[in-house]
Amino acid sequence: MAKVRSRRLLAEERRRKILEMVEDSGQVTITDLVKQFAVSAVTARGDLDALSELGSVVRSHGGAVRRQEPTRDYPVQFKATLHRPEKIRIGKAAALLVQPNETIVLDNGTTTLEVARHLKALRTQNVTVITNALNIAMELSDAPGISLIMIGGLLRRISSSFVGPQAEQMLRELHADRVFLAVDGFDLEIGPSTPDILEAQLNGRMMDIAKETNIVADASKLGRRSLSKIGAIDRVDRLITDSHAPAGFVEALRKRGIEVVEA
Repeated sequence: MAKVRSRRLLAEERRRKILEMVEDSGQVTITDLVKQFAVSAVTARGDLDALSELGSVVRSHGGAVRRQEPTRDYPVQFKATLHRPEKIRIGKAAALLVQPNETIVLDNGTTTLEVARHLKALRTQNVTVITNALNIAMELSDAPGISLIMIGGLLRRISSSFVGPQAEQMLRELHADRVFLAVDGFDLEIGPSTPDILEAQLNGRMMDIAKETNIVADASKLGRRSLSKIGAIDRVDRLITDSHAPAGFVEALRKRGIEVVEA
């Protein structure tokens, strides 16, 4: 019994120190923890998983990062490390909705990038993709069967995407069957939201030109609000999320007539 208590205390102390490391530098890797505490990679992953379940850190690819503030924007390279397995599943589920001869809009985001990657892998034919995101345009530039329309405007370097009046004006002249929005927050009262005002305005125009609005967001985005509202929740047709989505949130959406796909 004493040995069990001792191991528990050692683990708790190690996890407190891990939290201090995350707070100081913003992130840690499995390799960092193995070197710092002379533990196995399995033990390090277990520590990070336990801290993640408590809501103390956010698991990333190969480590963990400090919890995100929903009103703050983060570089797209950083976002790509978060909830990656969930984003891949969401991207595949979204791509499977797209039919031949459709026109779709993919906004800037690491989850919409996964939609683009799966569209390319599925070789969906005669699809037109409208996007304001440089990384998505690069991903689809050589995709057979996909025509690409790039929205220009003011470049936001933090997200590698174009926004502003020129981008909005170009969208007004286009029409689409579906839009897929990768949002930073999705709240039952205000609907989808994002940290940047210009990005939110452009996303709203994307909703205007599409017959169907799909929100692609992992469970960490659900029930939280970011700075800028994109559009009313009753304009959302479908949420594509992961299996960790809160049951109450999912049920509330379905009662509003919004379809929920849990990938």
